[in-house]
Amino acid sequence: MPAPAMSSAETLPAFPDHRLSVAPMLDWTDRHCRYLHRLLSRRALLYTEMVTTGALLHGDVPRHLRFDPSEHPVALQLGGSEPDDLAKCARLGEQWGYDEINLNCGCPSERVQRGAFGACLMAEPQLVADCVKAMVDAVGVPVTVKHRIGIDKVERYEFVRDFVGTVSEAGCKTFIVHARNAWLKGLSPKENREIPPLRHELVHRLKHDFPALRFSINGGIRADAQVHEHLRLLDGAMVGREAYHNPWWLAGWDEHFFGDAPQALTREDVEARMCDYMVREAAAHGTPWPNIARHMLGLRNGLPGARRWRQVWSDRRLRERPPHEVMALAHAAAPVADPA
Repeated sequence: MPAPAMSSAETLPAFPDHRLSVAPMLDWTDRHCRYLHRLLSRRALLYTEMVTTGALLHGDVPRHLRFDPSEHPVALQLGGSEPDDLAKCARLGEQWGYDEINLNCGCPSERVQRGAFGACLMAEPQLVADCVKAMVDAVGVPVTVKHRIGIDKVERYEFVRDFVGTVSEAGCKTFIVHARNAWLKGLSPKENREIPPLRHELVHRLKHDFPALRFSINGGIRADAQVHEHLRLLDGAMVGREAYHNPWWLAGWDEHFFGDAPQALTREDVEARMCDYMVREAAAHGTPWPNIARHMLGLRNGLPGARRWRQVWSDRRLRERPPHEVMALAHAAAPVADPA
């Protein structure tokens, strides 16, 4: 399918800046993780874990949708394949204050496939278009789609091109593309992030063929140089595991990619603010501090003493101690001068 015709006067809706974003990652990018990432970067777009329509329509909505106002800009990723259900959940997301609603068409897990959503939806572009149209009609915030470049052994560029063409006609103007195929059988979700080869050039080609749409690329991005190269050709880069395991990288994003002044921020500043947050969360919601601290264990990656520091923060025998006291114990065990 060729790119849909657009007049030169047609403009895109006001979207959050997709230049740099942190990928939605199940069991990782919960609201506590996003709070940490927002301390490090004021500008990066943050995504929730995937939330299924069933969880919102039949479960604890505040538990799934509550977030700290400091997290803006923040996008809600939904998993589902029923247009009416997705429209209802998109409305909930807008009511709770999310800046964008994203539809998951990229997760390859068998559990997600049994729910008839995720990457298997790429085989049904018209259904995805119907889902997008229902959400676009239901909310005033942007609706985006995250997907793969193909499924199983379908490696033809035309497959993903036609998918984007069909879905864009329903009102989606921003696509976040994980530049790997999703193998729906035979690989675990972890293997699906590593074994199918990356084909970044297909995402670049999509931008060439659909210049009026926005494309953000995901997959294998671990360094500033890669981000700069992708931003030369595309509208955005989405970082996944590297942002989680090496969160301090985010501290330079605003300066390097958004042109902001350098932050006068140290790892100790971030750690202390996370301790303050742990205290507030315990008082407000009864959240045990280890549920929050687990997300910052990569904060000292690459520094001498990082392993000992992580061991203190991971010591379950300390879980009843106040967070600031645990921080002091961690620094006593691994005193490290924060490099400039």
